[in-house]
Amino acid sequence: MNRWLSTRLAKPAWFGAALLPALWLLLAALTDQLGANPAEALIRATGDWTLRMLCVVLAITPVRVTFGMPVLARFRRMAGLFVYFYVVLHLLAYSGFDMGFDVADIAKDIAKRPFILVGFSAFVLLTPLALTSFNRAIRALGGRRWQALHRLIYAIALLALLHFFWMRAGKNNFAEVAVYAAVIGTLLAWRIAKNLREKSS
Repeated sequence: MNRWLSTRLAKPAWFGAALLPALWLLLAALTDQLGANPAEALIRATGDWTLRMLCVVLAITPVRVTFGMPVLARFRRMAGLFVYFYVVLHLLAYSGFDMGFDVADIAKDIAKRPFILVGFSAFVLLTPLALTSFNRAIRALGGRRWQALHRLIYAIALLALLHFFWMRAGKNNFAEVAVYAAVIGTLLAWRIAKNLREKSS
């Protein structure tokens, strides 16, 4: 696996796999395959894929360390940018289909509904991470400051999970929330345990 992930084809394959859900949603929208409420389907699907990509980002380091796959580090940046790609699609779908791109109405909705505020906060925190995911930004910030900034991903994951929880709470549907909470909780617990081991050694 390490050998294959080191090849030139690995990154294009990773890119294609991460882009596939967006292409499927586009095709489904063009062929009227999104059900009775296509706008809601697009908003939910892009939000779901944002959360899934976030789980992928959080899983890269635990998988890399646990299974001895250092080559996975080369895919973390792309995975992180796909988190931002899907959250932008999610925000655009909400802004366009729900709010008609009316900035005043969007601002009122963010202030009025806590789950929208939490989701928007996660987007705001994610933006500087996306903007500094390049070598020039890393050099400009310096390694320590860049790492400190990118630790925001853990707070972003918790905000995204809370956003998802509140969104599903309105319909008393917590099954998927429990799955994501278990995945994110396990990945964050692994990171905490690793930091504690490093401090004690």
